[in-house]
Amino acid sequence: MNLHLRQIVKHFNGHLVLDQISLDLTESRALVLIGPSGGGKSTLLRIIGGLEHPDAGEVRINGEAVIFEEEALVRHRRSIGTVFQAFNLFPHLSALQNLTLPLIQVRGHTARDAEEMGRQLLARFRLEAQANKRPAELSGGQRQRVALARAISGKPRLLLLDEPTSALDPEMTAEVLDMIAELREEGRDFILVTHEMGFARKINGHAAFLAAGRILEHGPVAQLFEAPAAPETRAFLSKVLKY
Repeated sequence: MNLHLRQIVKHFNGHLVLDQISLDLTESRALVLIGPSGGGKSTLLRIIGGLEHPDAGEVRINGEAVIFEEEALVRHRRSIGTVFQAFNLFPHLSALQNLTLPLIQVRGHTARDAEEMGRQLLARFRLEAQANKRPAELSGGQRQRVALARAISGKPRLLLLDEPTSALDPEMTAEVLDMIAELREEGRDFILVTHEMGFARKINGHAAFLAAGRILEHGPVAQLFEAPAAPETRAFLSKVLKY
């Protein structure tokens, strides 16, 4: 993954959320965004995914500029897999149907091919027995694994994971983190927003610390966690890693 951000600015209702964010990331499989709540991590992730328009600035992924015009954004969004903390599954559809619907409607697969692909994905995520269950009948960990399976179903060039475990209890969190670790080991490119510091520091990739709408520090994960340079990063990590 090559990711280049140039002077990204975003306001909401007159409030500055992102303040001239810039970052150059070359040949890295993973980027972890950490920092205090309200620092702008999720907003930045949504801009990269084409789900929010920046007020100013440029985003380039693998050398291609993201054009923030609707027709171009539709194509861009189809090339990105996204997983949010709230699952975002269709509540009236089964786990299998949640996978097959976008494969048919967005990717143009036949119903037969989509079902075969969907069942293969459910097996890959150890969800075969839940194929016909609706989201309300699944545990939180199972719902998030369905969301992960759906995110990779279209073979995206990049996965965006926004606090995928924040609504889960510890056991379910472990389930989902195990699946993310497996995806990472497969060599998939992803950007992860997380408060799971123990997991984040094990990722072989790049990390950026965001606070008050700015990237205050970035570098290899091991470097940022073991020898943070910015005082704000040191203060944050000393608190969240204390226990």
